Amino acid sequence: MRQQEELFNIAKTGTPVCLAPGLLFFPAYFSLAAQRALADAIAKVLVEAPWFVPRMPRSGRPFSVKMTNCGSLGWVSGREGGYRYQATHPVSGKAWPPIPSLALAAWKAVAAYPHPPEACLINFYDCHAKMGLHQDRDEAELAAPVVSISLGDTCRFRYGGLRRAGPSKTLELRSGDVLVMGGAARLIFHGVDKIFADSSALLPEGGRLNLTLRRVTRPEAGADASCES
Repeated sequence: MRQQEELFNIAKTGTPVCLAPGLLFFPAYFSLAAQRALADAIAKVLVEAPWFVPRMPRSGRPFSVKMTNCGSLGWVSGREGGYRYQATHPVSGKAWPPIPSLALAAWKAVAAYPHPPEACLINFYDCHAKMGLHQDRDEAELAAPVVSISLGDTCRFRYGGLRRAGPSKTLELRSGDVLVMGGAARLIFHGVDKIFADSSALLPEGGRLNLTLRRVTRPEAGADASCES
């Protein structure tokens, strides 16, 4: 029983760090046991939904990260179709597997939003991967936050305001950290400048896993959050 409590004791007590209005940082939110359990759950997701490499819509240039998804919807990008959400894997054509329960529990605890996420994007960064400044704006429901979970190697995360060319700051995100971008921070520009290789022993192959949980569609008026799938 005690071991089970340690495994699922993901909600650390204390007040999150408010980096900016709507931008909340929960350092060391996941215990090491929970990090391991979540990494194992993602390994099972990959059996059903293997990695693929997204490509830029116009140029077809590959991203430096590889990715997959879980949930009822998944985010994909390609020269044909551009940025979009769809219900199936772009290579296998199979439905995405469910979001792991630990990730759903984190959303419920920190999102301050009554409906469940529909998509969990899973990006893998090796030591050379980066992500340029961008906004997460492909979702119809912008009232819901984006909840980001870091596993594995530490990254240098960059965040700014609502203009790409505006001033920005950096933050090191370590394994087990959670970041919430909601409210006034829902559409801030953000990205990943650098991965610090071998800064974590969580993942056998090294690198960083980033899970971002998102609500994509707007709930119907009067929808009962407890009954949504």
